[in-house]
Amino acid sequence: MIAETRLSKDMFIYPYFVVPGTGVKHAIDAMPGVNHFSLDTLVKDVEKGLELGVNKIMLFGVGDEKSEDAHFAYHDHSIVPTAIRELKKNFGDDLYVVTDVCVCSYTTHGHCGIMKDDYVQNDETVELIAKMGLAHAEAGADMLAPSDMMDGRIGAIRSLLDANKYVNTAIMSHATKFASAYYGPFREAADCAPSKGDRKAYQMDFRNPNEALREALLDESEGADVLMVKPALAYLDVIHNLKQHSDLPIACYNVSGEYSMVKAAAERGWIDEQKVVMETMHAFARAGASIITTYHIRDIVENNWM
Repeated sequence: MIAETRLSKDMFIYPYFVVPGTGVKHAIDAMPGVNHFSLDTLVKDVEKGLELGVNKIMLFGVGDEKSEDAHFAYHDHSIVPTAIRELKKNFGDDLYVVTDVCVCSYTTHGHCGIMKDDYVQNDETVELIAKMGLAHAEAGADMLAPSDMMDGRIGAIRSLLDANKYVNTAIMSHATKFASAYYGPFREAADCAPSKGDRKAYQMDFRNPNEALREALLDESEGADVLMVKPALAYLDVIHNLKQHSDLPIACYNVSGEYSMVKAAAERGWIDEQKVVMETMHAFARAGASIITTYHIRDIVENNWM
């Protein structure tokens, strides 16, 4: 009755990794309990989630054609637009579909943009990202979540959406996505590890909370509807600071490394998984996040932890 911080199922988004093929439900070794799904198995698993109250998901495409220019990222028949149409056909508005908008899984080099002379080209990538977002909106996505961290991409996406009359498609910006070591397991899941170099030239320096705030407020000015901080657990101060400076909803992404560490320690009996997970979720909400993307949500609802 006197708890100052509360959680509800409506706050959570569950990420899915969707791959081409049929009959695929393949465990991701680095992320216990998380799988690659083909469209048919994805629909079945989403249906189970809906029965438990998990009605918001985020889609990541894996296994599509890769190229230097990432042209398949915005192809109408790439795996994510195809999955959106299939999910909307089956579940309609009962399911809220968010899509990751980034080209790292579609480039041969694994970086989040077009490369020239070993350097990611911001403006060329922004044009590509906007096309990818439009393809997802045309397929029926409810919200786009651009995670590339290119400058100006929120404004470019919003302008292209508006020009094509997708004025109600929301944008949840990865406004402060840090160059973090916590993404390791995800890069196995999404097949997007850089073939050389790193992403420090375009992702946030984890030493710079003031720069993180400036980046987020720029995205707000360009038309973002939600601002996300990623990773979450090591950046609670950034979530809190952003909450004090913006009236937009604040989201956080409880990333793969944070998830896998908890799973590994729980498997060895070193921690109580339920207590650690729920303490962590409340910490995100306490810091100011009203939207939490986490791989833990299926465990939470299936085991009635909340």
